[in-house]
Amino acid sequence: MIDQRVVPVPAHEPPYYAVVFTSVHVEEDGGYGETAERLSELVKEIPGFLGEDYAGTPGGLSVTVAYFRDLAGIEAWRNHTEHRVAKAYGREHWYERYSLHIAKVEHSHGFERTGA
Repeated sequence: MIDQRVVPVPAHEPPYYAVVFTSVHVEEDGGYGETAERLSELVKEIPGFLGEDYAGTPGGLSVTVAYFRDLAGIEAWRNHTEHRVAKAYGREHWYERYSLHIAKVEHSHGFERTGA
């Protein structure tokens, strides 16, 4: 069985949106992992949420890409109470710096190797 953490979000029918959050963490975790897991579960409740991909490096750089069907879903997530609290806490404790980009996806396709 394939580990779901390493399976990319499948291609969806465009258009949809990608929210790219790239961050550099401070050295101390301070509960970041638990909060990230909690938020990853909560975002699934947002109408229009399509999935998320995550990658991180030992040096503290991480990239999360969340996919949404429309801008209304992104706005709902941005305004979600628990997400807002985590963002404020993160600026104080977890992040050295971060950037956020929202892009409209106009083309999408995927590939999966079959057979052994």
